[in-house]
Amino acid sequence: MFTVKWLSQVLPDYKGNIINQSIQGVYTDSRETMTNGLFVPIIGERFDGHEFVDQAIANGAVAVIWGKEKKLPETIPEHITVFKVDNTLTALQTVASEYRKLVGPIVIGITGSNGKTTTKDMVAAILKTTYKTHCTVGNFNNHIGLPLTILSMPKDTEALVVEMGMSHSGEIQLLSTIAKPDYAIITNIGESHIEFLGSRENIAKAKLEILAGLSKTGTLVIDGDEPLLSHLHHHDYVKTCGFTAGNDTQITSTVLKQEQTVFQILDGTTYTIPFLGSHHAKNAALAITIGKCLHIPTEKIQTAFDSIMKTGMRFEKRIGKNGVTIINDAYNASATSMKAAIQVVKQMEGFSERVLVLGDILELGAYSEAMHRSIVEVIDKPITKVCTFGKAAKYITEAMNEQNNQIPAEHYSTKQALLKALQPHLHEKAIILFKASRGLKFEVLITELNQSI
Repeated sequence: MFTVKWLSQVLPDYKGNIINQSIQGVYTDSRETMTNGLFVPIIGERFDGHEFVDQAIANGAVAVIWGKEKKLPETIPEHITVFKVDNTLTALQTVASEYRKLVGPIVIGITGSNGKTTTKDMVAAILKTTYKTHCTVGNFNNHIGLPLTILSMPKDTEALVVEMGMSHSGEIQLLSTIAKPDYAIITNIGESHIEFLGSRENIAKAKLEILAGLSKTGTLVIDGDEPLLSHLHHHDYVKTCGFTAGNDTQITSTVLKQEQTVFQILDGTTYTIPFLGSHHAKNAALAITIGKCLHIPTEKIQTAFDSIMKTGMRFEKRIGKNGVTIINDAYNASATSMKAAIQVVKQMEGFSERVLVLGDILELGAYSEAMHRSIVEVIDKPITKVCTFGKAAKYITEAMNEQNNQIPAEHYSTKQALLKALQPHLHEKAIILFKASRGLKFEVLITELNQSI
C-alpha cells in the first residue's frame, strides 16, 4: 500500500526510525491479525483504542497513530514507529484522503436515502468489466468506514466505488471531501433520519453535500423524478434518471419475472437485472449512466448485471420450511423502501397467500406514527395477511383495522406469538415478506421460523 516513510510526510510528528517499511493494511480493531499493519486507536463512547495498543503490536502492527494527549506506554518496542496527532480519527481521514491522491483512481461516490448499497453493487459490477475496481464492503460508509474502505484498496486500483451514509447534516460533506469523487450519485430522497433532519427538504440538502468534494469537471447523477432535486436539472454537469419524460436516461417499461426485472430505456436498449422491482430498475439506470459516462458498452453492462454479487438481506429470496417462499429484506427500512418492497410482493406471480411481516422503521422521531400509518397506502389485494412486530409497527396494524379493508392485520408483542401465527402459512403457495429496520434483527426471526416445529 504505502511505506512508513510516505506516512511520515503526511503525519510529520513521529517517534522512531523512518525506514522503507511497507504498510500492508490499516486497522482500528486491535484483535485483528495485522501483519505489517498500521494501528489507529479510535476513541468511542465506551472504549479507547489506545488501551489496546500492546495487543495490536502483538498481532503484527509495525506503526501506530497516537493521540498526543495520551501517555505513551513504555511497553511499545523501539522498532515501532509512533505518529503523534491531535486527533486519531481526523488523522485516519487525512491519511485516507492522501492515499486516494496517491493511487489516483476514478472515484464514484454514492449517497441517498434508499438503494445506496444495491446501486453500489451495480456500479462496481459494471466498472469491473473494464477497470480494476475496489468498493465499499458491508456498511463501511461512515466517517470511520469510508476512510478504511479507501485505505483497503490495492495500490493498482483504477476505480473506487464508495457508499456514503449519514444521520446528520455535515456528514456527507466530510465524506465527500475525503473521497473527492469524480462522479456522484444521489439515489433518491426518502425519510431516513428525518428524526434528526426535520424534513425531506433538509434531507435533500444533506444529500447534496456530496457536491462538496466533487471534482470541478465531475458529474452528478440523480433521481430525475424527485421534485426536491428538480432545481439541478438545468446544470450541464447533472444527468437525470427515472420514469418521467425528459430524463437523460428514461425508463419506458418494466416487467417483473420470477427472479428478475426486465426494463427498457428510451433509446430502445433492454436490460435484465437480478433484482425485483421497478425501484431497482431506477437504481440500475443510475449505474448504467455511470457506465456510459465511462464509455462502457451495453454488452458489458448487461454481462455485469448477469454476474453481480448482491449484498445480503436486501430483498433476498429463499425457500423456507415446507417450500414457503421467504423474502428477507431486513437489512434496513424506511417508509419508502417498505412500500416499494410491498409493491413488489403484490406483483410476484404464483402465490395464493402473500403475507407481510413488518417491523419498526427507526429514526423517525415525531414522524414515526404518521410514517408507519402511511404504509397502509400500498397494502391491498392480493396481500392476504399483515403481521406487525415492534413498538411503532403497531400503528400499521391500527391503520389497517381502522380502514376495515378485509385483509387480516395483527400486532404481536412476542416473537413466539408471531412465529406461531405464521405456521399455517408455511407452504409452497405462500410468500412471506420480512421488512424492518436493522435494529429489529429480523434475520434471527427468519432463522427461528425455519427451525420451528
